[in-house]
Amino acid sequence: MRNHRILALLGLAIMAGPSFLVPTIAHSQTAQASPVAATSTDAAMRAAIGKRARGEVGAFYQARGNQPIWIKNGLIARDAQVFLRYLDEADLDGLKPSRYKARKLRERIAASDRGGVNELARAEVDLTKAFAKYVRDMRKTRDVGMEYADKALVPTVPTAATVLRAATIRDFDTYVAKMGWMSPHYVRMRGLVKTAREQRLDQNTMQTVRLNLERARVLPPAGVRHIVVDASEGRLWYYQAGDEAGTMKVVVGTAETQTPMLAGNISWAIVNPYWNIPDYLAQNNVAKKILSGRTLASMKMEVLSDWSREPAVIDPKTVNWQAVADGTQVVRIRELPHKYNSMGKVKFLFPNDHGIYLHDTPSREYFQKEDRHISNGCVRLEDATRLGRWMMGDKLDLKTKRPEEAAYLPAPVPVYLTYFTAAQTKQGVALRNDLYARDTAG
Repeated sequence: MRNHRILALLGLAIMAGPSFLVPTIAHSQTAQASPVAATSTDAAMRAAIGKRARGEVGAFYQARGNQPIWIKNGLIARDAQVFLRYLDEADLDGLKPSRYKARKLRERIAASDRGGVNELARAEVDLTKAFAKYVRDMRKTRDVGMEYADKALVPTVPTAATVLRAATIRDFDTYVAKMGWMSPHYVRMRGLVKTAREQRLDQNTMQTVRLNLERARVLPPAGVRHIVVDASEGRLWYYQAGDEAGTMKVVVGTAETQTPMLAGNISWAIVNPYWNIPDYLAQNNVAKKILSGRTLASMKMEVLSDWSREPAVIDPKTVNWQAVADGTQVVRIRELPHKYNSMGKVKFLFPNDHGIYLHDTPSREYFQKEDRHISNGCVRLEDATRLGRWMMGDKLDLKTKRPEEAAYLPAPVPVYLTYFTAAQTKQGVALRNDLYARDTAG
């Protein structure tokens, strides 16, 4: 768990501003090289890098003993070419390729192949400067309608030092190849922008695909332990240590009861939860059933005195159910924990003004539907137990019989509810139905 916590913090560094504290962890290359006496060539290379690197980039190199990140076996490694291709196509990111001077970087690499240690060090440091600039530019977000229930999750532009430290905590080649400083959803949407351009799609479609790219830009990279819910597709993913740890179907809000674009921190679970019946359901459903002869007890529900933390249970016979049905009286009704409780066995809470959370459900048939826009806004999970075990390990006890049993997570897990209408099909780029009418508003 400690290693996972460290990796999560390092991933969060990509999203956080200068105030974020990145743990000091030796890079594997540094750790391997330090105890061994460097060869004269290695020493000369490190000295050349130390003389050339300045500012935050210089401090980064100094902290790792001026060990290079691009040089392998005396040459600029292949991952530099992958990076240069990103720069060539920086317009896919909404950036200007000319800003990064890819041509000059290629000239530096060519000179390093023919030259000596100084030319190689120059290519190394120039690549690193360009890399930090490019990543920082990519992490500049705009308002796409995401609401942050926890302001600590608001993305800010990382410092160059943060960018480089996060990049080198794992295998650097893989990090570059997977564009590991961005969300996997961003990488996917970036590919869709390229495909849409190659298909010469109309301007409105291109704008929608680019809007989806911007929605993905605000998400953290896979190095951050977090959850993403796409309310357009009706699917959830969770990430850890640079990889996708799992995915599942979800049921989300209808066009009238939309699942918002919202980010917050899940801090605890409630096992055997009550379900507080929304006012409109109390009026249009529960009250009418009671007026038709049903009882609250038969529906495994109860009426409460108020909306406080410890309300009293009151006799339903004292309620004017006709007034409730007419909408002239409002009462608090909750469903008791039971096998068919609408919340299922467990719900996962993150404080927000919308009353949105993730929860289990007994209605398994909904997950067989292609269109899963069925809920009142909350997110119903295909496999709440699996997600809970991933977040909480053995701290999630689903065998307890006690109602509303709180279980706190070892560490908060960020959750991002987003909305991606652009998708890849066999025919190319396609747009899903914009059920929430957010693409035209965006």
